[in-house]
Amino acid sequence: MTATTGTDDGRDGRDGEDDRAELARLLPPAAGFALPPGRHEHHRERLMNQIDHDHDTAASAPASAKDRAPARPRLLRPSFLAPVTALALAGALVAGYSAQGGGQAPAQAGTGASASERAGNAQPVALVLNRISDAAAKSDAGPVRDDQFVYVRSQVQDGDLTGGTLVTGPLAEREIWYAQKPGPQKKLGQIRQDGETFPINAELGDTDGTREGVNRPTYRWLAALPTDPQRLLDHLTELTPESDTQEHAQAVFDQIGHLIRETVLPPETAAALYKAAALIPGVTEAPGAVDAVGRKGIGIARVDARYSWRSEWVFDPETLAYLGSRTFLTTDTEIGGKGALLSADAVVKRDVVDEAGVRPQD
Repeated sequence: MTATTGTDDGRDGRDGEDDRAELARLLPPAAGFALPPGRHEHHRERLMNQIDHDHDTAASAPASAKDRAPARPRLLRPSFLAPVTALALAGALVAGYSAQGGGQAPAQAGTGASASERAGNAQPVALVLNRISDAAAKSDAGPVRDDQFVYVRSQVQDGDLTGGTLVTGPLAEREIWYAQKPGPQKKLGQIRQDGETFPINAELGDTDGTREGVNRPTYRWLAALPTDPQRLLDHLTELTPESDTQEHAQAVFDQIGHLIRETVLPPETAAALYKAAALIPGVTEAPGAVDAVGRKGIGIARVDARYSWRSEWVFDPETLAYLGSRTFLTTDTEIGGKGALLSADAVVKRDVVDEAGVRPQD
């Protein structure tokens, strides 16, 4: 969701074109496949913000240091662009297996229940999501003022394909502060991971800043969404871009997952989102699901039948509050076996603060 614009440092349009050409040269070609919204977001933030950080560091270096080495060309940070590892993963997924896979996660995926137990405990997904919706409607979350920031601290884990095979990295803590100001904004917030802090900049092409919307879901924007589940689903379906490389229903499911994970939702909106998710074809219950830190809960899942990966949301079995999510392969592939983890997260803290970079009091 981040990008810098070509006008931030006074460069003209020709420089912007040169940057895009350089970016295209450095990155491998897209393999006709895209990660769903939110799956590579924190990787993207760290990579693209590091590019900005390197540029800013070089720009502020003493003249003598600049003379010793040529300045590194600055690259624009297009929001639609995954990091190199994600693009490599996408290409391998396309080449490595058929789109006809799918189904339940295998035992090694850590679902916490056998196939027979899952089948015996399964309930109609609409019934489960209605329960979650009712609990969300009773939440006291919000309101969030326009001058505040939504703070989300998570434990995140991601797959890496730089060595040619899928390797799941260690858990890492990630903190994000999302600005809530209405109207176009050039600074959308701040992200901190692995001891480094970077700004979240406006989307590519938004020279006047990025407005609130599905890619910058402020509390005010979320509160204005339809609360009728079918109308809300239709609206989000329209806002979610079509792609030849992913089922559109899966993209909408993942988009809803992103809203659940990365925002403070108005209670009525939250309730409507869960009921809207129940209307998406292919959504099922996933009993015994676990989040990134191993917390077991009620799972809601969908398999992308085109690319054979499974996305799961995990909810606390007592409070029905959102815990986290997981995405894993559902077939054996050239990059990893059935059940190999693509990504996982666990929300540790969600709050509202008055200043970016400041943690809420526990």
